[in-house]
Amino acid sequence: MTAVLALANAAAGSADDDAVESALDALRARADTEVVVPDGSEEMDRALRAAAGRQVVVLGGDGSVHGCVAALFGAGLLDSVGPLGIVPLGTGNDLAGGLGLPEDPQEAARVAIEGTVRPMDVLVDDEGDDGGIVVNVVHAGVGAEAAASASAVKGALGVAGYLVGAAAAGMSTTGWRLRVVADGEVVHDGAEPVLMVGVALGTTIGGGTPVAPMSSPGSGLAEVIVSTATGPVERAAFAADMRQGRHLDRDDVWSTHAAEITVESTDGEPFRLNTDGDVTDPVLRRTWRVHPGAWSCRVPEE
Repeated sequence: MTAVLALANAAAGSADDDAVESALDALRARADTEVVVPDGSEEMDRALRAAAGRQVVVLGGDGSVHGCVAALFGAGLLDSVGPLGIVPLGTGNDLAGGLGLPEDPQEAARVAIEGTVRPMDVLVDDEGDDGGIVVNVVHAGVGAEAAASASAVKGALGVAGYLVGAAAAGMSTTGWRLRVVADGEVVHDGAEPVLMVGVALGTTIGGGTPVAPMSSPGSGLAEVIVSTATGPVERAAFAADMRQGRHLDRDDVWSTHAAEITVESTDGEPFRLNTDGDVTDPVLRRTWRVHPGAWSCRVPEE
């Protein structure tokens, strides 16, 4: 019988006890399942180091998947651990949605064990010796500020919290002066303020907004999106177009694909980053590099 280490996150956004138990029932029907609820990164590290050849299944949202992959990366275990299973029980579940994972907990649990293996890339930044990682999308500008504003109401409002945050950030911003370089080519020189910069392996953020509709997880390249729609009318139009996935057709939006991307402030003002739904402290510069096929996960059969 398959052996599974199930990593559950009691605080995974909209996940409730019934959904978790439903997923665990489906896992236990197919595998010898041990459930661990890590309390912080140290317990996550210990659990993964003791996985001992078992299949790892993450029950949670983008943050939970990020935490698991980051722990494996930091411990040098990404190459030795088999494909991850994902049961999407978070608030936005953007990575899972882009991969076509089922929303039903029992069906997602089945795919987590029996699905097709799909190679996945990871973005590694230049922070420290080991760097931080991105499994879905990192973005700066209005989206990061929106997430920061939404954090206080996320638990009460769920996905709607992102909308509240977006409204608060969008009404007040005049843009950020950021220089963007993709594979050595200057995409934006920072002379004109930007509304947002996105670096994406996945396709959506904020519970389904298609920020990078041309991205393909596992392609070996990240999609880079820059918007200079900073005026009040332009901001509203950009937001409406992005919700429909039409923003790449706008004259104030540029997009490209690259393996190494740098974003830096040109006026000395630090900027926040939203990394897989987690907002960082302000920074002045960050570089990311794609590590192709660094991990894998199970997805529905095509």
